[in-house]
Amino acid sequence: MKSAKRLRAHHRYLIIVVLLLSILACQTAASLSQPTESQAQPSAQATRALVTITYTLSPTASSTPSPTPSSTPLPPSPTPTLTATPTTIVTPSALQLEVFDELWQTIWETYIYPDFNGLDWEAIREEYRPLVEAGLSDEQFYLTMNEMIFRLEDDHSVYLSPQEVQEEDAEFAGENDFVGIGVLASPVLERDHATIILVFPGSPAEDAGLKSHDNLLAVDGQTLVDEGGFHRELLRGPEGTTLELTVQTPGEEPHQLTLPRRRVTGSTPVPYEELITPEGKRIGYLLLATFADDLVDEQVGDALKALTAAGPLDGIILDNRQNGGGADTVARGTLAYFTRGVGGYFTDRENHRRTFNIVGTDVNGSFQIPLVVLVGPDTVSFGELSSGILKDMGEAYIIGELTGGNIELLRGFDFTDGSRAWIAHEKFVPRNHPEEDWEISGIIPDLMVPSNWDEVTLEIDPAVKAALDYFDVNE
Repeated sequence: MKSAKRLRAHHRYLIIVVLLLSILACQTAASLSQPTESQAQPSAQATRALVTITYTLSPTASSTPSPTPSSTPLPPSPTPTLTATPTTIVTPSALQLEVFDELWQTIWETYIYPDFNGLDWEAIREEYRPLVEAGLSDEQFYLTMNEMIFRLEDDHSVYLSPQEVQEEDAEFAGENDFVGIGVLASPVLERDHATIILVFPGSPAEDAGLKSHDNLLAVDGQTLVDEGGFHRELLRGPEGTTLELTVQTPGEEPHQLTLPRRRVTGSTPVPYEELITPEGKRIGYLLLATFADDLVDEQVGDALKALTAAGPLDGIILDNRQNGGGADTVARGTLAYFTRGVGGYFTDRENHRRTFNIVGTDVNGSFQIPLVVLVGPDTVSFGELSSGILKDMGEAYIIGELTGGNIELLRGFDFTDGSRAWIAHEKFVPRNHPEEDWEISGIIPDLMVPSNWDEVTLEIDPAVKAALDYFDVNE
């Protein structure tokens, strides 16, 4: 398992970077004070948190945290009262040391792998604490803590600065608020462009006719993706300014579009449409890009109602190929439309077991409608788990490519400076095939169908075509 994780270490770093951009991507210049274009999670998150429970560590606590579970946001700190009593000024260095000690101790006590993936965690403390003691800017400190967690090479655990925590909480609440053209995009490093995962309703991108699978080649003549990464800053700018976008739909020649930058708000959409098989069967197609938005499962229910309004469907396709995961509550709510009962178990390093139970919510016969789930290398976290659960419970036929195996459950720990660590805390055990370790094997499709998102459209997507053929062959 460790060797497989190390092979994915560089990819995991990209996951972190893209996750932090996808949350709201609103770190613009201070003079603008505007959020920026949203960006997709090509694999989560490392992605967004897998649970909504967080743990709060008191500023006066010892280096061994005494967490208190909470399912609701923490109340704001009381406004300090000015008095003549002398107070102790906590310098940034002292606060950083406190957070460092809390973070290190939290991982020491709760990390899922007791051997720390072969890393000497005590030696890590001796390596990193002097860096903090020497003095770091806030930005340097948060980057250093993230680097320290990255050394675990589990492809999932991540550290967020206070600003990123605020953005994460806003995204999970379905409160996207950014200035841009209104797309969720993911970099395709090997082909030097970004590809659109979905388009926000009412956005400049939708007005211009941009669609999922379209590729963004350049902004104002400058490439968006190169050896330096994803230059998302090219999509930024004050509301009302325009940009010249070079776009290419797969199979077509590049073309130019002039788009305004505009504020985009609301939850991350769940695109859906009705597809017809060669034999004339009605199939509902739903694209799930994330479970890191608290309104996604509700939108899935609304989509099912809309798709079945004209009569029963002959099949449903859930496209999880770009699903970077998110919260267990959202994944559970989505699974509830297609299955019910015990979906599996979570176990920690002490082998304590928790049941993952799904309370079914049938929508116009959704329990009985044949189901195909599409997966691939960018299916991560609860995107990966939900797909595997549906397969394990015999509810879905899986088509696509092998997933990467990134299914640890993350637990959130909030620190005294407002930062947060999501730490791999538990692993998942399938209910019907407990001998399978999806962290090692990934989710193995029933039918392997390779497909690069940025090289196809929905109409010519070989994985979608294979799903439609499956419904024609199987009554």
